[in-house]
Amino acid sequence: MKTQILAHNQVQKILRRMAYQIYEKHFDQKEIVFAAIAGQGVQVAKLVQTELQEISKIKITFLEISISKDKPEFNSAEINFEPKQIKDKPVIMFDDVLNTGRTLVYGMHPFLKEQVKSIQVAVLVDRNHKSFPVSADFIGLSLKTTLQEHVTVLMKAGKITAYLE
Repeated sequence: MKTQILAHNQVQKILRRMAYQIYEKHFDQKEIVFAAIAGQGVQVAKLVQTELQEISKIKITFLEISISKDKPEFNSAEINFEPKQIKDKPVIMFDDVLNTGRTLVYGMHPFLKEQVKSIQVAVLVDRNHKSFPVSADFIGLSLKTTLQEHVTVLMKAGKITAYLE
């Protein structure tokens, strides 16, 4: 059974709040890096980027992280960037749902090899079932679920919603 947990208008408010939180944390930066997990993570990051650009003049470098969400492996994250693009800049990694943390930990690996100012995590939904030492710094919705339940974030016709199955 599918239950809607976030309607589009709720998601919009959440993403705006997240943009304000990011701005509050990084108001003194000229540039930050948004690194998004391919798929829905990219959609969430782009929507937050739009909101952030409405309220600040911070330049955003956008990177997409390609990694298998079903079977992520160490050193399997693919990101096209030049080290100078991220040197001494805060990096905010985005994904739609934080479940075990595996995808984000493996997606973080390329940034650990470079000289970044900081690495933070932003997610639309945090399920609180961590198996890896990663926690979100910017959370849209923290949701207690069972291990059998699944959270799906969908984007259709420019509208984003979230469901619990």
